[in-house]
Amino acid sequence: MNKTSKISDAEWQVMRILWEKAPITSSEIVEILRLRTGWGPTTIYTLINRLVNKKAITIDKGSSPNVCRPLLSQQGCRREERNFFLKKVYDGSLNLLLMNILEDEELSEVEIDELKHILDGSKNKER
Repeated sequence: MNKTSKISDAEWQVMRILWEKAPITSSEIVEILRLRTGWGPTTIYTLINRLVNKKAITIDKGSSPNVCRPLLSQQGCRREERNFFLKKVYDGSLNLLLMNILEDEELSEVEIDELKHILDGSKNKER
């Protein structure tokens, strides 16, 4: 997937269901999202079709009912969204993002220890 096929906020709702429950029928996706969001079936089917066009999901046309599966991993989509956000808001600087978060948020001792553990693990990967 590239910038031109970026997943919209509404499409993320469909992807979350697929990552959690795939394989799942399109009608099951519609029912879940209808209850969660109040969106109509036409809107949800439009989102599904957009994701097919973006090659983010596939529909097994040979099956009845139509079964949907994600083609993109959740981790990969998160990475792409993170990179897009970093470039857009922080000029690609992870350090600037982290400094901004640490200045604005009060972290608990547990969160600080978790961050230290993550950073230590990252440092060990470089060696």
